Amino acid sequence: MIRRFVPVALVLALSACGFHLRSALSLPPDLGPVRVVAADRYSPLADTLAQALESAGAVPAEAGDTETAVLDLLSERWADTPASVDEFGRSVEFSLRYAVVFELRRADGSVIVPQQVIELSRDYISNPVNSIGTEGEREILVRELRREMAASVLRRIDAVTELAVAPAPAVEGTPVVPSP
Repeated sequence: MIRRFVPVALVLALSACGFHLRSALSLPPDLGPVRVVAADRYSPLADTLAQALESAGAVPAEAGDTETAVLDLLSERWADTPASVDEFGRSVEFSLRYAVVFELRRADGSVIVPQQVIELSRDYISNPVNSIGTEGEREILVRELRREMAASVLRRIDAVTELAVAPAPAVEGTPVVPSP
């Protein structure tokens, strides 16, 4: 008897919690081809973002195309700062930080997503006596932060475009005055 009610209770609990899947990335319909430009021409983040935008439905820009929207990665910064030291003054724990400044502009130069900064960080432990595997762990964190940064940039673009498309909700009791 209990085995029948447990799945039903789980389904009801999940539906009551407000959980829903994230919708796909929505880009403005009039955006046109998109080119990702980075300060570092060999930026792995720029490549990841270009692939993600293409899979979201954006048209990749051709080599000589001048009428393209631009996702401009103005700055990418990495920092590895010590977070704690041992009794001998050697760094044991580090904080790996990744910051990106970006903006999205239409082909005519108008700004869709204004210049924004996203900063991500992860902490990791480095044994100063036995450092085997420490560089491997750091490289895994770098790849993970880069993947999360691409997802964060795309979520910001999605949020701004959804705000531009969605009408503002009217507050009850507030008169709606048309703009001049």
